[in-house]
Amino acid sequence: MSTQEIEVLVVGAGQAGVAISEHLTNYGIPHVVLERHRIAERWRTERWDSLVTNGPAWHDRFPNLQFAGIRPDDFASKDQVAEYFTNYAAHFNAPIRCGVEVTSVKKRPGRRGFTVETSEETYAAHYVVAATGPFQAPVIPPIIPQTAVDVQLHSSAYKNPQQLPEGTVLVVGGGSSGVQIADEIQKSGRQVYLSVGPHDRPPRNYRSRDFVWWLGVLGKWEAATPPAGAEHVTIAVSGAQGGHTVDFRDLAVGGITLVGRTAGYETGTVRFNDDLKTNIATGDANYLSLLKEADAYIERNGLDLPEAPEAHVLGDYPDAALDPVLELDLGASGVSSVVWATGYAVDYGWLDVNAFDDAGKPSHQRGVSSEPGVYFLGLPWQSRRGSSFIWGVWHDAKYVADHIVMQRVYHTYRQVPGPRPAPSRRPTRSSPDAVGVQPA
Repeated sequence: MSTQEIEVLVVGAGQAGVAISEHLTNYGIPHVVLERHRIAERWRTERWDSLVTNGPAWHDRFPNLQFAGIRPDDFASKDQVAEYFTNYAAHFNAPIRCGVEVTSVKKRPGRRGFTVETSEETYAAHYVVAATGPFQAPVIPPIIPQTAVDVQLHSSAYKNPQQLPEGTVLVVGGGSSGVQIADEIQKSGRQVYLSVGPHDRPPRNYRSRDFVWWLGVLGKWEAATPPAGAEHVTIAVSGAQGGHTVDFRDLAVGGITLVGRTAGYETGTVRFNDDLKTNIATGDANYLSLLKEADAYIERNGLDLPEAPEAHVLGDYPDAALDPVLELDLGASGVSSVVWATGYAVDYGWLDVNAFDDAGKPSHQRGVSSEPGVYFLGLPWQSRRGSSFIWGVWHDAKYVADHIVMQRVYHTYRQVPGPRPAPSRRPTRSSPDAVGVQPA
């Protein structure tokens, strides 16, 4: 197998890979993007059928291309997102090779750069960008034995209600994915239990502005780190059905049985924490806090936006929060399926370099790893709150590309041969010609 020299090798052709490729192309830096499947594959095959983006099309896009065929305030479907990135890559003729899997990246001993083994050939790359994003390895907590119900699957494998066997469904996870999946299944005629953990709950739209606009003007997208204790708090917001504010009271009224965070399992029974009311209250506090900040911003800047006093009025807690279900007998309740909307872990088993901390997580500063020449892109909170969003990764990619440009300057530096030119003689305090010093 021959070895091909390349300046920059990018692994992954999702939103992160396409973004960094555009910046490298603009800088004229030779590179290749390797993708084991197709461009934006996870949007194609690891999302449910009815999924739409959680942000409107005017916001959740790259700067240099708008979504085709939808209005700016609409929410793009998963297929439209995949098509968008395919078109965007074609827009600047991105050097993407699909159907090529990267199996190993190792530091070249005693030499600059890395040896990259793939399913087709070997590369020698000066720089490697791991642009595989945050949604790599679906996480299913080891709580309920696989044999306890007919089907257990992660939200990445869920497609539609018809995929599930007849019977009641337990959905674990109260973020955007869990809420939308639970609502869809319930509306298909199933009984649904939804396990709700800690969450943020922004308004979908307030005073004629989407929540992404409010997070922007209030500077919240620029937060460098999550608040203490909220590292794993999810956002409950939805672009489904034209977009709406998620309120767990509405889900309860619609027939979904809300329960607290899933805590354990024993002999056919799932246990839940007695924290449903607390989790709803914390989400409400987050919601009301944003409304208050928005009102203050409008007043301070003299904006002419319509009043919305009704948005500040919350209903009573659902009965399930006041008289919580703490145990669920799966058999007696007819639960045949469990859908885990419980997030993802990263998987960098192919990246055999010194770029990870003791816990195996990427060790980096804004994507610049602890292994010189290796970069990460698409990570949550890589530089700010917006890093793992479509628009945010584009800006992070610009920073990474700029860093690569600077490193190339360092490595192409060559000292000019021959004697150094004599320095210009300038007065100093220790010389006779210095100001205020007279010769003896």
